[in-house]
Amino acid sequence: MEYLKTPSKRNFEECPFCHPDPDREIIQDSPLAYSIYDKYPVSKGHALIIPKRHCSDYFNLSAKEQSECWKMINHVKTLQEKYGPDGFNIGININEVAGQTIPHVHIHLIPRYKGDVKNPEGGVRGVIPDKKNYKIK
Repeated sequence: MEYLKTPSKRNFEECPFCHPDPDREIIQDSPLAYSIYDKYPVSKGHALIIPKRHCSDYFNLSAKEQSECWKMINHVKTLQEKYGPDGFNIGININEVAGQTIPHVHIHLIPRYKGDVKNPEGGVRGVIPDKKNYKIK
């Protein structure tokens, strides 16, 4: 894969997204990003969209890189339809306090299925459990 800029040689050399396991299936590849299935999926078809340039913060990606990621999300979503999902969650964790465990941007595209959780109300708000349940007034 081609990389545009490496801010820290140490981080780049140790990054599992800069050096993916050659046995991992690549769902889609482009000059700026690629997608793979999540190694620890939340649901069947859970995919990651990953920019090729080593960068830990989504907001530090170029507009072109961000755009390429969103185009790829749309394409991968159509491929996930073979699993028959009833909905989707899309999420990006930025920095450790927000749950980011690998310091390289990656966007989760998670197919959701009716009944996969008891009460899905609140969706991504569930990252802070006390804020998940709310009533629209």
